[in-house]
Amino acid sequence: MKVKTKLRLGFGFLFIVVLFFGATALYYIRDISENSKVILKNNYESLSFAREMRAILDDNNIVDTVARKKFDKYLTLQEHNVTEAGEKAATIRLRNGFSRYVGTESSMNVLSSSYLQIVHSLSEIEKLNMQAIIRKDNAARASVNRATLFLGLVGSFTFLVLFSFSVNFPGYIANPLRALIDGIREIGEKNYSKRLNFEQNDEFAEVANAFNQMASRLNEWENSNLATVISEKRRIETIIEQMQDAIIGINEKQEVLFMNDAARKTLNITGDKVIGQNTNELVKGNDLFRSILKDDMGIKPFKIVLDGRESYFQMQSSDILVPNTQQSKGALQLASLSAGKVYILKNITEFKERDEAKTNFIATISHELKTPISSIKMSLKLLNDERVGSINPEQEQLVNHIKDDNDRLLKITSELLELSQVETGNIQLNFVPVNPMQIVDYAIASVSFQAEQKKVQLEVLKSDQLPDIQVDIEKTAWVLVNFLSNALRYSAEKSKIIIQVSQQKDMVEFSVKDFGKGIDESYQKRLFDRYFQVPTDGQNKSGSGLGLAISKDFIEAQQGKIWVESAIGEGSRFAFTLPATNL
Repeated sequence: MKVKTKLRLGFGFLFIVVLFFGATALYYIRDISENSKVILKNNYESLSFAREMRAILDDNNIVDTVARKKFDKYLTLQEHNVTEAGEKAATIRLRNGFSRYVGTESSMNVLSSSYLQIVHSLSEIEKLNMQAIIRKDNAARASVNRATLFLGLVGSFTFLVLFSFSVNFPGYIANPLRALIDGIREIGEKNYSKRLNFEQNDEFAEVANAFNQMASRLNEWENSNLATVISEKRRIETIIEQMQDAIIGINEKQEVLFMNDAARKTLNITGDKVIGQNTNELVKGNDLFRSILKDDMGIKPFKIVLDGRESYFQMQSSDILVPNTQQSKGALQLASLSAGKVYILKNITEFKERDEAKTNFIATISHELKTPISSIKMSLKLLNDERVGSINPEQEQLVNHIKDDNDRLLKITSELLELSQVETGNIQLNFVPVNPMQIVDYAIASVSFQAEQKKVQLEVLKSDQLPDIQVDIEKTAWVLVNFLSNALRYSAEKSKIIIQVSQQKDMVEFSVKDFGKGIDESYQKRLFDRYFQVPTDGQNKSGSGLGLAISKDFIEAQQGKIWVESAIGEGSRFAFTLPATNL
């Protein structure tokens, strides 16, 4: 019989036993659940309502208007929570008594009889619900006792079956595996003459034949010439030497395994006998090499003056992992060991220069475009001035469209200028202490006209006694205005936007919440990337894809954090935090 068939039969039997026990347990658990979950819910609520109404009676507050409303509230809740036989009639009597008590001015006899009717009705409601709780509790206890007994019997039977199976079945698999493990240990000790022989005709016999072939091949390899291995080693060394990137290999003893010509040139290391030397000797007077070995470079590019020219490099490092062939207490350790590290210095000078050229080009173009766009804006303003001359409605509509597109172009050029400042490190921050609400007020004033046109309500929520923050007011307000502009763009007319300011430990959090369509989760991770735009449905004009990226740079430059929370159909919440000052 094949091993697969044995395993199928064995696990199939286990599956049937477990399925039987599980089905039985599920049935009784469901029965217990159905009996128990109805014990407290409705009956407890009715008792709670009756207790509240009785408390009002005991305080003699029912003559007070507020107390009457409160009594009527609990009475209404009780009328919607009738579950037991006779409870409806008692509730009706309670309502009638209450109505007579608070209806019109009555004699003392009528008030007294109404009061007694209310008290008796409450007592009857409490009594009915208490009896129901006791009855349902007894039924649940009986169900639990039955389930406990039956599940105990079924569990005992299942345990005996599984115990018998676990004792007898593993031998069919464990014995051949043990022989195979012993054979592998022999091979690990280079005893390539070891052979396995299984009498049964199954997969283990096939494994034994494969093992014997492997041992035979290993024996042949052990006796073969090592010229091929040496040739491959030399070929790899030649490839490393000819690579343009600086590559350094260090073993676990901190000795140089290999170092190509590009690495020697970059590190300014002279001498032919570098291989095999200890790095403690090489790093003396070589701060660059010392920083590389300590991984101080991180992931950011660093600058080196090479051949009189500034060159930029990016370092990558990875461990050299080799199989662990040592034995510990007679067992072969199969985990990998670290045999050193490889350091690669990638020359990214060309890419850095291209990036700087791109940044300078964007800054120049943006600056040159801003002047004519501003002139166009002024001309459009003059066209709308009736003192220059009137225009017909069609021309006015065209002028308004031109004005919208012109404003959008002006916004994009401003964002590109801000981006170029960030990329070149020329961003100027003027830190001053300020109350967070001043920034909120400034941002709301900037977008109030746009909100009024769209009839969107701007609601402000703030914590009491907010601490001051040490920030650049203009750039922080720019971020909040950007949040509000995006929220207005994607909000429906006559909707609401919530601006919230709160203290979170030693930080002050600003957030803008809209109730638009929301942002798909797949797009949220890229929202703060430069030039990324969420696909629109054509109803909303997309921006340049720079606003959120610049906002992130502004906030992080002020030691803050920025993020977004959104779900489709629930709107979006953009937020950032900044450190408080007077804590």
